[in-house]
Amino acid sequence: MRAKCFLKRSLMDHERYMRRAIELAQQAESLGEVPVGAVIVHDHQIIGEGFNEVIRRNDPSAHAEAQAIRAAGQHLANYRLVDTTLYVSLEPCAMCAGLIVHARIKTVVFATPDPRTGATGTAIQVLNHPSMNHQVEVISGVLQEQSATILQNFFRKKRELAKLKKFREKRVN
Repeated sequence: MRAKCFLKRSLMDHERYMRRAIELAQQAESLGEVPVGAVIVHDHQIIGEGFNEVIRRNDPSAHAEAQAIRAAGQHLANYRLVDTTLYVSLEPCAMCAGLIVHARIKTVVFATPDPRTGATGTAIQVLNHPSMNHQVEVISGVLQEQSATILQNFFRKKRELAKLKKFREKRVN
């Protein structure tokens, strides 16, 4: 009975922090960025948050995970984020997976897999590659449907706008 209670509480915590990551993803979307959000938790407290700001900052490294990791490092005054959990609305890419390993994050919880660039095993395995000197616990699928819907709607709108733009250009010529 105690194990069931612990697992249920743990799932509730995962969902609570993932909801915050999804809120941050929606902030990114409102700025025209790919809607990905991330939070880092230490001792049941959010110590870092971020969302994609690649376009806004003209910085290809300004992914949600990197933003959250920078904030958490400042909060802890340490470049090692030992015993922390990263919650992110989309599976980390290779760049972010490398950063996660170097930061020594203990656990990554992500909502939806990324079949093109997911680096926790979906497309490639960077996060727990056998040659890495740090292994990360990975939990996937927490609030997957909500996150996937936001991403799908974002890219559908982008495709529709591109199609409309192409149609208008054709009409002008």
